[in-house]
Amino acid sequence: MGDKFYSRFTEKKGSQKKEEARQEKNRILSYEQEKRDTSKNRKEFTRKKSTDHAREVKGVRQGENQSSFPGLFSSSLPDDAKNVLNNFDAVLQSVRPLNSKQRLKLPYNIRDLSHQLTDQRGERKMTYMNDKVLLSAYANYFVWWNLVRQTKLLTGLPASSFPQNNSVCLDLGSGPLTFVTALWIARPELRNLNLTWYCLDLSQNTLALGEEIYLSVASRLPPRDEKAAPYWKIIRVKGSLSTHIKEKADFISSANMINELEQTGEYPPEYWAKKYYGEITSFAKKDAAYLLTEPGVPKAARMLSLFRERFISEGFIINGPCTHCGACAMNGFKAYTGSSGKWCNFAFSTEDAPEKLAKLSESAKLPKERAVLSFLSVSKAGETGTTAEKSESGLSIRIISDPMKLPERITGYYGCSIEGLVLVKTRQQLKSGDIISINKKSGGQRDEKTGAVVVNF
Repeated sequence: MGDKFYSRFTEKKGSQKKEEARQEKNRILSYEQEKRDTSKNRKEFTRKKSTDHAREVKGVRQGENQSSFPGLFSSSLPDDAKNVLNNFDAVLQSVRPLNSKQRLKLPYNIRDLSHQLTDQRGERKMTYMNDKVLLSAYANYFVWWNLVRQTKLLTGLPASSFPQNNSVCLDLGSGPLTFVTALWIARPELRNLNLTWYCLDLSQNTLALGEEIYLSVASRLPPRDEKAAPYWKIIRVKGSLSTHIKEKADFISSANMINELEQTGEYPPEYWAKKYYGEITSFAKKDAAYLLTEPGVPKAARMLSLFRERFISEGFIINGPCTHCGACAMNGFKAYTGSSGKWCNFAFSTEDAPEKLAKLSESAKLPKERAVLSFLSVSKAGETGTTAEKSESGLSIRIISDPMKLPERITGYYGCSIEGLVLVKTRQQLKSGDIISINKKSGGQRDEKTGAVVVNF
């Protein structure tokens, strides 16, 4: 009786495995066909969109990939740093390798995690990064894209935006040390400095993975000064904003943290800005510098604008993105409340993103044509903006929008200046984040739609 039962049991179990394998195979085949169809449609959409875009900005000089004006994204990575970024998957394989089965399932896991971070955000657990599958998906996709975004920004910021030698640094909501790694990749001169980084996050597993990633990247991009330490000192701290840090910081960074903090509808953004500003600055010395980077969405931009007001009231200087310390021209108040309005954010094309990352994005059905971010860099020392942004006799303007087609083959761009929101009319090619200076103060003309000051360039 026992032998017959065992025989039937193993036979049934074997049948179940075969059925599961068949279903998995069909799911993969279906997914691959769907992926091919999506890729085909995507190519057609991209071709059409490129054509439409060229028509829309007719009158602007064509055939130029780079703007001739200084801006946020005009600098590029050194070749060795670019090579590491383009092959970041090799870094991950060296620290947390995936087998063939795990790599096959990676696009599914990335897409599932994307839902948890967006439309299913309310159902997501705070400790979701402790899940090994989700952490792997996050590292292989979201960390890589965040490195692309952050290195793009970090290469273009002035030196006063970064820590000095022998600084104590604190990275809030550090996750897998994405900001620390991005800074090492983007700013070779900082690799020579003696820096101590306290990396604070709720997940110890994520911090551990992040340190492994950072050390692997640092070994591939050693300091140029042979006398310098091979890497910065990393101190992992598991905790929240209420966690005690042993030392006060000279430099504080955070990336995508403020947007993740709880902000319920019971209180206005001003309440949350006051609360989190107090908590963040409590970690710092009086003359500390701050670099806060967030997604380019109204909610995050509104919070950064409110932070900006508080920093200025306490004597801080804005290193970026502003060219001035006057009132914020794009404080995001209307956009945050759902009304028509402008908020401070910057976009750049992902056409030069790592090819393997672009393919992975296509596989996960999450292709990106452009990346968008908002940020705020402040310090007690230095100057507002960079030298290129100065204009003693005129108006310095930061371009903060995509091109707009205007009559008479003129192109329009919205910008930020000491005079507030500006509408720039020009026949020249500009990009989001560029800096221009005009010789004269603006006249009395205003844009009927937004009330922006109209200037010709």
